Amino acid sequence: MNAPTTPRRSWPIVLSVLLVTGVVGIAIAAALLPAGGFDGEGRRVAACVIFLGSYLALAIGRIPGLSIDRAGIALVGAGLMVASGALPVDEAYKAIDLDTITLLLGMMIVVASLRLAGCFALATEWVGAQARQKLILLAAVVATSGVLSAFLVNDAVCLVLAPLVLELTLVLGRRPVPYLLAVAMASNVGSVATITGNPQNIMIGSFSHIPYSDFALALGPVALIGLVVTGAIVALCHRDEFAGAERLSGKRRKVEVNRVLATRAVAGTLAMIGLFFAGVGPAKVAIVVGGLLLLTRRVKSRRVYAEIDWSLLLMFAGLFIIVAGAERALLGPGLLAAIAGLHLERAPMLAAVTALLSNLVSNVPAVLVLKPFIQGLSDQRSAWLVAAMASTLAGNFTLLGSIANLIVVQRAGMAGVTIGFWDYFRVGAPVTLVTLAIGVAWLWL
Repeated sequence: MNAPTTPRRSWPIVLSVLLVTGVVGIAIAAALLPAGGFDGEGRRVAACVIFLGSYLALAIGRIPGLSIDRAGIALVGAGLMVASGALPVDEAYKAIDLDTITLLLGMMIVVASLRLAGCFALATEWVGAQARQKLILLAAVVATSGVLSAFLVNDAVCLVLAPLVLELTLVLGRRPVPYLLAVAMASNVGSVATITGNPQNIMIGSFSHIPYSDFALALGPVALIGLVVTGAIVALCHRDEFAGAERLSGKRRKVEVNRVLATRAVAGTLAMIGLFFAGVGPAKVAIVVGGLLLLTRRVKSRRVYAEIDWSLLLMFAGLFIIVAGAERALLGPGLLAAIAGLHLERAPMLAAVTALLSNLVSNVPAVLVLKPFIQGLSDQRSAWLVAAMASTLAGNFTLLGSIANLIVVQRAGMAGVTIGFWDYFRVGAPVTLVTLAIGVAWLWL
């Protein structure tokens, strides 16, 4: 009699059992030990298990069999780092980069204010009214998504633009998929340009202390050329959609705009961007402008709070603690010497490592992992710029490469439009490879 075979789909259950067993075991052991947690080698083993288990779960996006998301995983991992003694409580508090959290929160409030005022809907309707050719519409979508993402957090931009572009293309009688792909990919490429373009750039800006204007001057050209490349590759991969020269026509939609709120939100956004370039601390500017935009009688504050991705802020706090605990317990001379052998001071090597790691565990965790190694390089400024460029552009490689991609796909799915893995990959892979080559050439040569 043949031995029973394991079902093909049993691996998620096995993985879940292993992860949960390891986590629970560490939690119980730490609880039974004195306040200091594990000692010596046990502490290093615990930190290694917590770090690898957390990053594996973050890469998957969940723990199979459990209803927990990335934010919850990061919170559990952070708690276990403290419980195991890998990181004392006071050090855990210090590990959280409050500049990053503050800047993200302020930017989310600004974006929420723009959306609730109707600014994004108005901009999308104007694009639809002006673009009477399919290629012009594609170029307008790429430009809108890219430019907005350069100054506002790209995840929030995709959250707002995806349903608007979807509705616009359906009204104009076009297939939505190419234009939705353009929203996602252009948001990733455009966000390369500035510190406030995406979450990993926000972290890098805080770690590196590179002035906002210097960052934009260094990576702005990469974003600009990358947007042109993105539009061209989307059009090339969807030649059937963009063949011919037929004029677009559709029924104009009525857009509700609160003029007072829109004026305040746009003025606040322009002032914020101007202060960024003037050299004022981005975190300080964003939270002050965001706070001032809450001072209104026309929209209740809780509507703005509902627009904020609180789970993303929680995930960031947890990740800071997890990485700090692993760095404290595991980062020794031997590991540093091994990593030094990779020659991360060379732009092509650092870009390749960053891109690979970003696709394995996502771009934000990848940047946190690379932080201690970049801080050991002689030219940290150039290294941080390479890491920002590569971690962001690598997000276009697959559907799972960035949160912005998943947001667009999720929004499309809610309207019955399916974007599969291959639909994305056949466009995203060439976009990633070409833009990465351009970015490396620009920063290295």
